Amino acid sequence: MSASKSEVHQAIQNMDKGLFPSAFCKIIPDFVGGDTQYCNIMHADTAGTKTSLAYMYWKETGDISVWKGIVEDAIVMNLDDMACVGCIDNIIFSSTIGRNRHLVSGEVISTLINHANHFADKLKTLGVNIHLSGGETADVGDIVRTADVGYTAFARMKREDVIDPDIKAGAVIVGLASYGQASYETSYNGGMGSNGLTSARHDVFAPIYRDKYPECYDPSTDRNYIFCGSKKLTDTIMIDGEEMPIGKLVLSPTRTYLPVIKGVLAKHGDSIQGMIHNTGGAHTKVLKFCKNPVKIIKDSMPELPPLFRLIKEESGVDMREMYQVFNCGIRLEFYVENSSVVEEIMQISKSFNIDAFIIGRVEESEKLELDVMGNRY
Repeated sequence: MSASKSEVHQAIQNMDKGLFPSAFCKIIPDFVGGDTQYCNIMHADTAGTKTSLAYMYWKETGDISVWKGIVEDAIVMNLDDMACVGCIDNIIFSSTIGRNRHLVSGEVISTLINHANHFADKLKTLGVNIHLSGGETADVGDIVRTADVGYTAFARMKREDVIDPDIKAGAVIVGLASYGQASYETSYNGGMGSNGLTSARHDVFAPIYRDKYPECYDPSTDRNYIFCGSKKLTDTIMIDGEEMPIGKLVLSPTRTYLPVIKGVLAKHGDSIQGMIHNTGGAHTKVLKFCKNPVKIIKDSMPELPPLFRLIKEESGVDMREMYQVFNCGIRLEFYVENSSVVEEIMQISKSFNIDAFIIGRVEESEKLELDVMGNRY
């Protein structure tokens, strides 16, 4: 696995970067409406290898509900990336689902499609309007070992509303928790999101799954790195006085921060220098969106939540690697220039029962640097 996606970034380095080259998503002219005051955004993402773990848990337990989380993963990975440029409403989605029909039943496909509609209705009650325009579902067992679930999103917005990151010395970093139970969630969320799943599932879960589910990993991978943990999918962990299967903990649906972001931008949009969704590259992600040579210091990170503590214990990796691969409990960051509004931003988050923390600050530097919990990159 590659958290940095260095080969991908190398492949696209000469491509046009759009109207706002430093923006979190590529933004292009308004080819749809032809209005120079507007712009278009098209974004694509998938649930990644999380589908492989959902497949295993479903086969082990018969619990088909885990596929609902996969739909949310794929949609939210688009939504929250787009939110980081200020796109927070009226987004059109199209799905692309590929499966091995010999292993993944029609009931799973039905669950995926139906839950997309249910999730869209739920988002509407939170003030976020997404529109489902259909998509492609294909039986492609020759190239997909279990299932692949992805969405492409499109939106049109005013250029003046675009958040073009301009992170400067003096900014305060507010981090939003990826774990816990938001007011709009139905159960505890481990905070995994949809990044680092290849590492997590192989580091945490036991070797018994190597032979039981050979369709769930690349056979060319060294077997010493395949399911080398100690846990079964149905082993439990105690969280807030309740036992939770570890498989479902890792499969917690990716949380959307759209309700929080809408509230923050409505009141304090002018104070936001940038928003960073800690996906691929985790806490190093911000380095790709800094125009200025600054030092990003995250020295007040919260303790590792239960899921990430488990991953660290099972994998044995150091904290440097943890922060490069996993969000470690903080999946969204606000870079705020006006410290007087920091507390109100945190209160908006907490009104949705999402913990928020001042995790660090930005200082002057002659070069671009990152320091997380004393681990300098």
